[in-house]
Amino acid sequence: MLSVLTCYKVHNIDYWIRDLYSFLKDMNHSTEITAGVIIIGNEVLSGRTQDTNLAYMGKQLDALGIRIMESRVIPDIEQIIIDTVNHFRATYAYVFTTGGIGPTHDDITSAAIAKTFQVKLEKNAEAVSLLEKYYEPGGINEARMKMAHIPEGARLIDNPLSGAPGFQMENVFIMAGVPVIMRLMFDGITDRLTGGDPIITVNLATNIGEGVFADDLSKLQDEYPDISIGSYPYFKQRKLGVNLVMRSTDIERLAELKEKLVAMITDLGGKILGA
Repeated sequence: MLSVLTCYKVHNIDYWIRDLYSFLKDMNHSTEITAGVIIIGNEVLSGRTQDTNLAYMGKQLDALGIRIMESRVIPDIEQIIIDTVNHFRATYAYVFTTGGIGPTHDDITSAAIAKTFQVKLEKNAEAVSLLEKYYEPGGINEARMKMAHIPEGARLIDNPLSGAPGFQMENVFIMAGVPVIMRLMFDGITDRLTGGDPIITVNLATNIGEGVFADDLSKLQDEYPDISIGSYPYFKQRKLGVNLVMRSTDIERLAELKEKLVAMITDLGGKILGA
């Protein structure tokens, strides 16, 4: 377990972060480790860009035993970014943001995060070095140099694809919005995350509609409050069905619930289409 105060040496700046165990305990009041995801970008809100980062992080965090409890898509507006990050970082053990750290005028996430933590936005020597290694000599213009401006005291997140780094401030991880870059960044920070037991997902598909089993399913959810049960209707090849999704860290309880769901469906005259 981490010591009560852990010191990181970044860019020749010593800064202290709170003990992770105490943080998780205080924030969650349980053994469940939670996360929030903030997707920043007008282009996502307008529908011109479709976000795929949330799905990737959800699967990876499940495997690490970290449950995403909330996700928001917000515009490139400084005060909204500040307010949302402040709320998320006080509510969840980990916060992940995507978008707004590029070279254009509307990439304001880094500056907003600096104001969130009330620190200076400064030219980061290590970030500059990373950009210089990526671009040809003389290839770093003023716009590209903007990507080397990082909040004071931040810990960089490596970007092996295009050089410009993300960064971490306490329990907040700021990453690129471009999916291929975000995934590389995320994969590079998993060693900084302390998770719980892996969250296991079990699926069960049936040919009967939700209205047929809704009451019985509600009773099973009451019987298994520790397991998340989702009911998702679908329409394939002109046939209606429902996919039941169970999520928990307890494989034995999941197996037990699955048996009861199978019995419930067959007793109601339904068929199991897949499991």
